Amino acid sequence: MGRGLGAILPDSPAGADIRELAVGAIEPNPNQPRRLFDEAALQALADSIEASGVVQPLLVRELSNERYELIAGERRWRAAQIAGVKRVPVVVRDSDEADRLEVALIENMVREDLNPVEEARACAALVEDLGVTKEELGRRVGRSRPQISNLIRLLDLPDEVLGMLESGQLSEGHGRAILQVGDHDGRRSLARKALSKEWSVRKTEQEARAATARKESGSSGREQGLSAEEKEAIADLTEKFEVAFGLPVKIVSRTGGLAIEIQAEDFDQAAGLADKLRGPQ
Repeated sequence: MGRGLGAILPDSPAGADIRELAVGAIEPNPNQPRRLFDEAALQALADSIEASGVVQPLLVRELSNERYELIAGERRWRAAQIAGVKRVPVVVRDSDEADRLEVALIENMVREDLNPVEEARACAALVEDLGVTKEELGRRVGRSRPQISNLIRLLDLPDEVLGMLESGQLSEGHGRAILQVGDHDGRRSLARKALSKEWSVRKTEQEARAATARKESGSSGREQGLSAEEKEAIADLTEKFEVAFGLPVKIVSRTGGLAIEIQAEDFDQAAGLADKLRGPQ
């Protein structure tokens, strides 16, 4: 199953102008508020594109002189370049499309009959494709930023488990508990047990922690043994640091504390950050 706009928009929208364009003919939207893209996630997407191509078209608007500007899909556009793809499928829409998509998705978010996976996909579309911040989205739909993050994280579950959440066989709480298990095989196994044995969310959380503890027994480091709440706290801190510094940040939990790694492009950029942290003298 897909996430974001790739899972929400139909493959061939009625009346859409679908074509292939050279990657170099497309430029990012200068008003896109998202500026930082996780390098590991981009590489994973690039690997998928290299194997299967760009499955979901990008949304673009026509500029002039055979140039186009992204409306949505900057992650796929960047990943396509990493994968060495020369041409990508696009849907050409007018310049107001992004605003209409945003309004429609937010209207869907406040409906009461969406299942957790539908909500998660709407959140991912707004945050990952359209560049709405989690804080702004939370404010507009009456949710906290951690709630938005937790919804999007549900999309990291295997397709089989997402299907259980979509059908109502398991709840959003079950999904969050299952995410504590680090690998897809373990997540599928735990979900099947939770379903067949009719476990409560609390019981599922207990079994997830037990499964994680068994797997990491004999291994060093704390990273694999973090709870879902700790992982979310690290993700939240990472984003805050990246917004504050304007640089990629990696936070790792270790025995005795946290290790925070800030990635600078060169010595000058690192020196500028040091001056910023030191403040006025």
